[in-house]
Amino acid sequence: MSIVYSCSIPSFSSISASSFTYRRPNRIICSAGAPVVERKAINTTEPLLLNAVRGENVERPPVWLMRQAGRYMKSYQAICEKHPSFRERSENVDLVVEISLQPWKVFQPDGVILFSDILTPLPGMNIPFDIVKGKGPIIFDPISTSAQVDQVREFTPQEWVPYVGEALTILRKEVNNEAAVLGFVGAPFTLASYVVEGGSSKNFTKIKKLAFSQPKVLHALLQKFATSMAKYIQYQADNGAQAVQIFDSWATELSPVDFEEFSLPYLKQIVDTVKQTHPNLPLILYASGSGGLLERLPLTGVDVVSLDWTVDMAEGRKRLGGEIAVQGNVDPGVLFGSKEFITKRIVDTVEKAGKGKHILNLGHGIKVGTPEENVAHFFEVAKGLRY
Repeated sequence: MSIVYSCSIPSFSSISASSFTYRRPNRIICSAGAPVVERKAINTTEPLLLNAVRGENVERPPVWLMRQAGRYMKSYQAICEKHPSFRERSENVDLVVEISLQPWKVFQPDGVILFSDILTPLPGMNIPFDIVKGKGPIIFDPISTSAQVDQVREFTPQEWVPYVGEALTILRKEVNNEAAVLGFVGAPFTLASYVVEGGSSKNFTKIKKLAFSQPKVLHALLQKFATSMAKYIQYQADNGAQAVQIFDSWATELSPVDFEEFSLPYLKQIVDTVKQTHPNLPLILYASGSGGLLERLPLTGVDVVSLDWTVDMAEGRKRLGGEIAVQGNVDPGVLFGSKEFITKRIVDTVEKAGKGKHILNLGHGIKVGTPEENVAHFFEVAKGLRY
C-alpha cells in the first residue's frame, strides 16, 4: 500500500504507503483553546462506525479512543475539582452527559462512549462498592462463599441505574447520528474478579483459588453476572446505545483451557441473549493482553474484537479471520511521542488493518498525563485518512 499526504505535517509532506490518502480536515484545537472542530450539517445517515462494522463501503476507518473522556482533559479536571467523587460524576445524569460530550465537542470522534464504570451495576446486585481516589475500586464485602453468592441479586437496570438510560437518550439527541453512541458493560469473569478479590489485583490468587477449589460457587456467580449484563446491554440499546463494548479486562489472566470454562461460555451466553432481541446491535469485545486467546474470542459471537497493542494488527487480522471486524490498536504510549511519530503509527496500523471492518482506536485507554494536543493530532490525522 502507498499513502499520499496533502497536509503540512512536518517531515510528512509525502509518505508513500498504499491505497488511501491523507486529507487535512477542519482544524482541531484542544479544550484549553477556544476553537473546536467546525460543526458539519446534521447527518441523517447511519454513523460511519456502524457502517464500517457491517462491512459496508466507507471512505476511511472510523476513530474513537478508549477513555477519551477523562483525566488528560483540562475540562474534565475542572469538573473533578467541583465534584471530587467519581461515583457522583458517573451517576449524575447532567455530569455524565457533560463529561461524555467533552471529547465530542473538541475532537469529533466517530464514537461517543458513555462516561460510566463497569462496576456501576454492583449496588443493584447487592454488592456495595466505592471508588477511592488513589486506590481504585473497593468492594466492601468480597465474595468467597456459596451463601454470599446466594445474596447476589440479578440486576434490574431501569430500577437501579435510570440515569444511564436518561444519559444515553440525551447523548443520542445531542450527537444526532454524526457519531455512534456507545455503551459498555463488564464481562462476567472480570466483574467476578473484582468482587472476589475485593478490588483490583496483581496476582488474582483469590479468584483462581475459588475457580480451582470451588468451581460451582464461581460458576453460580458468573451466571448471575451473565444474566444481568445481558439485561444491561439490552437496556442501554433500548435507551440509545448504537453499539456496546464488553470489557473482559481480566479474562486474559486465565489459561486458554480455563478461559474456555470460566469466561467464554458466559460471554457467548450474553451475546446470544442480546442478539435475540437486538440482532443488529454491534457488540465489541475488548480483553487486554489477549494475544494468547485471540482465536477463541470470535467464538463468543461478537461483531468486533478490539486488539491491544501487543498484537501486530496484520497478524491479528490473519488469526481472527476476515469475517469479524477489528478495533485498535495503537499503543497509548505513542501519544507521548512527537506528532510525526504519532502519524507514522496511525498510518502503520490502518495500513495493516486493510480496508474496511476496522475501527481505529488505541490498544488500551488514554493514559493520565497524555498531552491533549497530541490527542487532537491523533484525531486530525485519523479523520484525514482516505482509503
